[in-house]
Order: sequence, then structure tokens, then C-alpha cells
Amino acid sequence: MIFRSLAGERVNAIGLGCMNLSHAYGSPVSVEAGTALLHKALDLGVTHFDTAAMYGLGSNEELVGSALKTHRKEVFLASKCGMTGVNGKRVIDGRPETLRRTCELALKRLQTDFIDLYYLHRWDKSVPIEESVGAMGDLMREGKVRAIGLSEVSAPTLKKAHGETPVSAVQTEYSLWTRNPEIAVLEACRDIGASFVAFSPLGRGFLSGAVTDANFAPNDIRIAMPRFQAENLSQNLKWHAEFMAIAGRAGVTPSQLSLAWLLSQGDHIHVIPGTTQINHVIENLATPAIGQEVLDEAGCLISANVVKGARYPTLNQSEVDTEEMADYGE
Repeated sequence: MIFRSLAGERVNAIGLGCMNLSHAYGSPVSVEAGTALLHKALDLGVTHFDTAAMYGLGSNEELVGSALKTHRKEVFLASKCGMTGVNGKRVIDGRPETLRRTCELALKRLQTDFIDLYYLHRWDKSVPIEESVGAMGDLMREGKVRAIGLSEVSAPTLKKAHGETPVSAVQTEYSLWTRNPEIAVLEACRDIGASFVAFSPLGRGFLSGAVTDANFAPNDIRIAMPRFQAENLSQNLKWHAEFMAIAGRAGVTPSQLSLAWLLSQGDHIHVIPGTTQINHVIENLATPAIGQEVLDEAGCLISANVVKGARYPTLNQSEVDTEEMADYGE
């Protein structure tokens, strides 16, 4: 296992993204199955558990809180505000009063007195970033959160926010097929001493080899994502076959190669793969050290020029603040 610093705490660099248990990729698992997976992850050495108010419209925080409440001293809990469900619809709202209300609800759902790391899930562009993080700084000074983070922001926004209230972590999609953080945010995190937490490190299942066609469940968010639509997916599967071969020659799984590559990009990087399957947790945590030559081969195979399709549909893309490869000559 690799342990790294996150918001001043020593945690396993491979954490667990809990969203899949309640949200986004088909039907949620049962409370019993979700609890069993969370307990197994803890037994296997996971210390960093990541959830959000948006996941399952609060039900994911409830699941995580119930499952881990008797292990609170052993775990590092991260959650998020600024994007919630209102009357069943996703709403981005970064007003201070909304962030405070969301935090109070999170504390109740998580059955804890404090949250180790609390992210602004999306920057509400109608609210100055300083105003939102200032309100989160108040929550930190009150002891309700130990540290604050930002999600899907650009380097300039990160530095502006950090000037108002210290930012301990940035969480953004990052994987072999999503390299946007390499433009500026990874370096910006190093500059301010913040950690970088990569969500969807397995490319929403694609890099693991779990996606072979565009037949998703009706409530799977990948249906609307350009990369997973039939024409682009067929092109992406062509280079993915070679990626699978690289992993096979190295004697590791595609998931393990994906995670090892990410962790090699900087000692401030953490990964939070999500899953509903205990065997996937076991596989991910067994990620071995992989030689640099193999990592370089994987990194050279997959690039912005090779991957077909944007990572978000137009509406969702407009809601994030991250730098885009298309704007930097890729």
C-alpha cells in the first residue's frame, strides 16, 4: 500500500469513491450490499472514503454514515456541497447559506461531528469563488469541517480561492484518457501544497475493460457522454485493445495499470476508483509497482489526439471550470 498526505492526514493513496453505490451507473445497490462493500474496503486497508450530497440525493451520505459510524476514528471522510438535488433535479448553488445548510445535513447523514475534507462540488459561476470558499472557511473555523477542497476548477480559480481560504485538495477527473489536469492544475496544486484527488481514474469503467458496447441501463449517465456513444466508442475500443495487451505483457490488469500510471504522476496524487463489486476493490488495492517503461508505453499510447469524444455533454461541460485540451493546441 502507498500512504500519502491528504489535508494533513496520512491515508491510503487508493481510496474509495462511493458514488457508484447509490448513483449514476444504473440501479443503486441494496443497503446491505453497499454496507458489506464499505466494510470490506475498510478491512482491506481503505482509509479514504469519498461521497457527496448529490450522490443518490443524500442517500449515499446516509449509507456511508451508517456503515462507518462505528469506525469513525479509523477513516478519512470526504464529502461535497454546492451541487445538490432539489425536487429531484440537480442544482448548482454556491451561496453561503446553501453551503451551510448542505453541510448541516451532511453531518446528520454521515452521523459525525465533523467532515475531514469538504469540497465545493462545482463552482457556481453566479457567485464569486471567494464568497463560496469564504463560507466554507467559516465552517472550518467552527470545527464542522477539517479542511476544504474544490472540484473541477481551473488553476486561476484555485489560486483565487486559495487566496481567500486555504485549499487542501482539488478533485477532478483524471485518467489515462482524461489528461486535462496536466495543463495547469496539477502544478498549481504543487505550488500551493494541495493534494490532487483523481476521480474516475478508470475512465468510468472504460479503461478497466468493462465497457465493450454502448448498451447501458436507461439511468446510466454514460448514455449522454460523447465518448461512450456508439461511433466514438467503436474508435476508442480499437486503441483500448492495445492497452489491454500492454497490461497483459506486464502481468497486471488494465485497472491496475491505470491506477499505477496515475499514482506515478506525482506524490501529491490520490485516486478514488468507485465500484459496486468487492472483487474490484480487492483488485484495485492489489495494484503493484510497475516499471517506468510500461507506464510510459501506456501514457504514450493514450492521448487527447487518440481519444474520441468529449468527456461531458455540452450542458455539463458548461458547468465545469477546468482547462480543456482543445484550448491548448491538442
